[in-house]
Amino acid sequence: MKNIKQLGSAFLFASFALSISASAADVISIYKDKPLKDSQILLESSGQQLKFNGTTLVTPKGDVQLQTSSKKKASDALRFSWKDTWYSSMTLNAATPLDLSGMMKDGVLALDVKIDELDKGGISFKMKCKSDNCNRVVPFTMAARELRGKGWSKAYVPLNCFVQDNDDFSATTTPFALDVGGQGGVSIANVELLAKAPKKVALLECPDYKTASTTPDMLNEWWSIDWWLPRHEQKRLEAKTIAEKGRKIDLLFIGDSITQGWEGDGAPVWQKHYANRNAFAIGFGGDRTENVLWRLQHGAVENMSPKVVVLMIGTNNTGHRYENPIYTAAGIKKILEELQTRLPNSKVLMLAIFPRDEQPNGGLRLINKGVNAIIKDYADNKRVFFADINSVFLTKDGLLSKEIMPDLLHPNEKGYQLWVEALEPHLQTLMK
Repeated sequence: MKNIKQLGSAFLFASFALSISASAADVISIYKDKPLKDSQILLESSGQQLKFNGTTLVTPKGDVQLQTSSKKKASDALRFSWKDTWYSSMTLNAATPLDLSGMMKDGVLALDVKIDELDKGGISFKMKCKSDNCNRVVPFTMAARELRGKGWSKAYVPLNCFVQDNDDFSATTTPFALDVGGQGGVSIANVELLAKAPKKVALLECPDYKTASTTPDMLNEWWSIDWWLPRHEQKRLEAKTIAEKGRKIDLLFIGDSITQGWEGDGAPVWQKHYANRNAFAIGFGGDRTENVLWRLQHGAVENMSPKVVVLMIGTNNTGHRYENPIYTAAGIKKILEELQTRLPNSKVLMLAIFPRDEQPNGGLRLINKGVNAIIKDYADNKRVFFADINSVFLTKDGLLSKEIMPDLLHPNEKGYQLWVEALEPHLQTLMK
């Protein structure tokens, strides 16, 4: 039943330009045989945007295709297929802003969906509200994989799954988008917005955005499903083997891809500075606070009693869902509580989330700064300590250089060397 309910997260994409307020309608047809007039469907791939001509559209690279298809009659459905793409999107642009505010509380998205292929891909659904950086995403990958090869199914998703505090849907010009990656194919038909959910239908039980960061969960992104849990088990085995050989872990790094990067671009720096200091890193690319919580509750720090834990987490809460800093900070606080329980003799050096975006006023940079402003007060300077070393990555004007973080997020070898140098005075004090 859970997977059936998750279907409701499905297929938000379409068309829309309406002469009356959407909030006044009981049913709004998004795609029924064809999109409503004056709306425009775009395909985005490899940084390009292409207009859908209403029949077939293939990107120049041939990796993404959108075409009319059939459910009960010719051209009453759309099929979206993609391959070998990290990110592509099918987005609806409305010529006239839509007032969806009257539907967002009790309304649902209803559609027919058929998953043709999704073994190596994923999909999520995005609705944008009026303000900047208001991208509200509902994942669909796990539910969709349950539907592979099962033909057409009906799906319902409460529209409130896309709403957070103070969101404004009164003038929405991009009400629906379908984001995809990897490889897959999906067909949809009869896409509607309903002012009320039909009785006795299975609805999506979407997570509460206010508690997602504090609710332990595995990382179930399409690109992580195959390796995330095996890596968790492998890291547990490595720690167990260290203990069985009578060795110990004195310095433990916990985090996301930036911490996992000690095994990549940062490996030469690690080898020089930490290899002989009983150091161990459990960084997992893509992890958010809830994923670290899950790992901690499932044996990630068994067989350990490090002198110092270096913790940095939260930038994926920012980047994946533009999360309010108070919720990310709550997740970090929960992690500190877990560490207190599981590693009671260890000191925790909590790092400010590293900067991202080139400019000081970049949207994601500002969210991270908001988190850092909260979590610095979690330090008691007895067991939990806080350090903001972000200035070493920035110019005097606050710019983040691609010479240090080529993608404006992950350090290269030079960036890891700067990290080591800034961290060392803290370690010298805490590891005595």
